[in-house]
Amino acid sequence: MAVKQTAGRDVLGAFAPTFAALNDDVLFGEVWSREDALSLRDRSLVTVTALMAQGLVDASFRYHLESAKANGITRTEIAEILTHAAFYAGWPKAWAAFRMAKDVWAEETNDADDAMARHARRMVFPIGAPNDAYAQYFSGKSYLAPISTAQLGIYNVTFEPGCRNNWHIHHAATGGGQILVCVAGRGYYQEDGKEARELRPGDVVNIPPNVKHWHGAAKDSWFSHLAVEVPGEHTSNEWCAPVSAEAYGKLK
Repeated sequence: MAVKQTAGRDVLGAFAPTFAALNDDVLFGEVWSREDALSLRDRSLVTVTALMAQGLVDASFRYHLESAKANGITRTEIAEILTHAAFYAGWPKAWAAFRMAKDVWAEETNDADDAMARHARRMVFPIGAPNDAYAQYFSGKSYLAPISTAQLGIYNVTFEPGCRNNWHIHHAATGGGQILVCVAGRGYYQEDGKEARELRPGDVVNIPPNVKHWHGAAKDSWFSHLAVEVPGEHTSNEWCAPVSAEAYGKLK
C-alpha cells in the first residue's frame, strides 16, 4: 500500500500550494496508489530509471532508491537495473546512481539472501526458521514455518536450491500419510521404484502411508510446499538413506 505523502505541503505548502497539492494528492495520492494497474515495486523501478536517465541523482533520487528497496527490489536487481539503463541513459549517470544505490543497499551483500528474499515474496506463507531439528535428515538447508497445529498439523517447508530430504516413510496402521501443496518455486517428489515428478506452485501430492519417498527443490530453484499431516492410528516416521547425488543429478 502506498504511503500517504505530505512532502509537498511540508516544503512548499505556503509558497506553492497548488504544486504541493498536485505532488501529494495526485502524483502520490492517485498515480502511485493505482496498485491494481502497476505494483509499487514496478513503479519504483520505472521512477528510479527515469530519474537516473535525467541525471537527477539528488535527495529525491535517494528517496526513490529507499522506496524501491522497501517495495522489494533487491541489491542484485537494482544493480542489474542500473547496468541495463546505463547503455541507454549514459555511463556517467550510471556511475553516479551506483554510488548512491551502493549506500542504500549496503547491508545486502549476499546473493543467496537476495534469492531467498525473492522466493519469499512469491508466496503468502512465511519461510520460517532454519529447520535445525531435522537437519540430519536433509541434504542442504531447509526452513520450517508452522501454519496450523490446532486441528491438523500444517507446516510450510522451504528448501534452498539442491536441498532435498532423505528417503522416508510415514507409517500408520490406519489413515495417516501426508499431503503436499506446492506454493512457490520448483521441486520434485519421488516414490521408491517410480520416476520423479516435477512440482510447481498449485500442484498437490497425496502421499499414501507406508510408502517410501522423498521430496525437495530443483538444483536451480528455491522450493516451498505446505506439508499437511493426515491423522491416523499408530503413526510414526522412518527416516532412511539420503537421495544419492548421482540419482539427484540426473533430474532436470
